[in-house]
Amino acid sequence: MTANAKLSASSAARSLRFPAHPVAGLAGTSFKHEHLPAILANGKPKGFFEVHAENYMGAGGPPHRALEAIRRDNPVSLHGVCMSIGGPQPLDKVHLERFGSLVERYEPALVSEHLAWSTHETTYFNDLLPLPYTEATLARVCDHIDEVQERIGRPILLENPSTYVAFRESTMSETQFIRSIARRSGCGLLLDVNNVFVSATNHGFSALDYLADFPLSQVGEIHLAGHAEQADDEGERLLIDSHDGPVADAVWTLFEIVIGRCGPVPTLIEWDSKIPDWPILKAEAAAAQAILDRASAGASRDNSHAA
Repeated sequence: MTANAKLSASSAARSLRFPAHPVAGLAGTSFKHEHLPAILANGKPKGFFEVHAENYMGAGGPPHRALEAIRRDNPVSLHGVCMSIGGPQPLDKVHLERFGSLVERYEPALVSEHLAWSTHETTYFNDLLPLPYTEATLARVCDHIDEVQERIGRPILLENPSTYVAFRESTMSETQFIRSIARRSGCGLLLDVNNVFVSATNHGFSALDYLADFPLSQVGEIHLAGHAEQADDEGERLLIDSHDGPVADAVWTLFEIVIGRCGPVPTLIEWDSKIPDWPILKAEAAAAQAILDRASAGASRDNSHAA
């Protein structure tokens, strides 16, 4: 039995607390507590919700009551932001245990973390920081992923970063590095299309070339988000992965290209600051759902013609 099969069997052996809502082919949104009354008033929406794991690591209280209300009728994606999988030091055992307990408590349809680091000794940073793409870093990242997957009893999805600096000591491209991680660890991938566009703009490479080299067959979830535009110290254009506005037209275009290649992968609209009213966020998800639905309809036509 493969490592992934063992993890899946371990997860399936537990009795479920919540309904196992399907997530395939659905668009979702970040879950914000202020939207809960509007969401519940609309009835059961088509889609899923993503939450940041670190917001639910307390034992109880209003955050958990709100998440339980959402989880009963909807699939949930649990997205970690502080595991520091790319960091040079060992994973925080307490943090990992809390993360694992959340997976067991809410039985999320999708579980993900970032290809980044955010801790140094006892200091936690508010940013997801980049790492050099070397064999030594690759081995450390894979060891950390193995540790997470062993604790939660299932594969995780690893998200590609948005970056603003590159390391001279890197010996492979980001796509080569990510492909090697997936092959060695058995993890899946979370493709953040906005991150691709942000990094491509900041570093001057082709987003289309990046996507052509990305292992799309390993992608289990897609993220879309807004970004902010600034200027660096030399006056050059600099994009920031800000999650504070609608998805840009260029990112929608890239998303349609990706979906055309890999099919209707579950897709999330991230919006984490300057939170709009629920109808605005819902409309962004509806736009993503329309693209996913067209891909599903096209696949059905192709299959019927082949038959």
